[in-house]
Amino acid sequence: DEGKGKFTDLVAKEMHLVVRYQGGHNAGHTLVVDGESFALQLCPSGILYDHITPVIGNGVVVDPRVLIAEMDMLLARGVDPSRLRVSGNAHLILPYHQEIDRLTERRLGSRKLGTTKRGIGPAYADKASRVGLRVQDLLDPKIFRAKLEVLAKEKNAVLAKVFNQLPLDPDEIADEYLDECRPRLEPHIADTVNLVHEALERGEHVLFEGAQATFLDLDHGTYPFVTSSNPVAGGVCTGAGVGPRYIDRVIGVAKAYVTRVGTGPFPTELAISGEAVGGKDRELADEAEIALGDHFVDVGREYGTNSGRRRRPGWFDAVM
Repeated sequence: DEGKGKFTDLVAKEMHLVVRYQGGHNAGHTLVVDGESFALQLCPSGILYDHITPVIGNGVVVDPRVLIAEMDMLLARGVDPSRLRVSGNAHLILPYHQEIDRLTERRLGSRKLGTTKRGIGPAYADKASRVGLRVQDLLDPKIFRAKLEVLAKEKNAVLAKVFNQLPLDPDEIADEYLDECRPRLEPHIADTVNLVHEALERGEHVLFEGAQATFLDLDHGTYPFVTSSNPVAGGVCTGAGVGPRYIDRVIGVAKAYVTRVGTGPFPTELAISGEAVGGKDRELADEAEIALGDHFVDVGREYGTNSGRRRRPGWFDAVM
């Protein structure tokens, strides 16, 4: 919502590849091309330009159902998604992740983090625990089912013993991912690290596109009110598989006023009317402040691209 998509639009003509290097479909970005607005969740912004190869790197977590729906949306609007390349090493979001994400937020009650409940955090947790399934596992049904069976035992135990919920059927999940998702994604799966390096060696321009923002970075943000990956520029190296010597320019985008979604510290927050998760105590605010906060929200259309949640507004504070 700072305008990262607009900057991508400004530099797109010079680029040959646009690479997403972290996050999932928890952070939407809106672009306007030739007067037409596109709200993207997983696809890199470069997919809207015919001369660009859009890439989803290994650092992204992918819900294949969401990605396929997004490609179908683009195709219906005249955008060819066939150029999209998806890293085989990117991890998959499974229904288990989404269910555990949702139940965890509900169990935390007033202490919840305000996640999008889309399974991003649990998918990254499985990646760190070395039990996650990757996009390339879809290419071998036997391997996919075997890995899913092992994971299902653990996740169903968590659902039953921690959340008192019924188990999910791993066979149903495998059938959906292998029968419906695999044929659609297989033409797009690639060794994206090699793809990016070949482009760099040819002297082509590559734009690495992050999701979320610096203060949501897992290591450098306002922990624990953060995302589960590294949106900062350093995340490019691990999330796309390139060394730091290839990063010759970093563009940061700051908003004229500050906004935040969900809970977390916000020293210059303005109060707004109604209720907002993690928002400022409205009893300490006067009517003028509330009116100004509401003005920022209304005029700036401060609602999440994906979640539709109202953002918390405040003054630019230059804390970073």
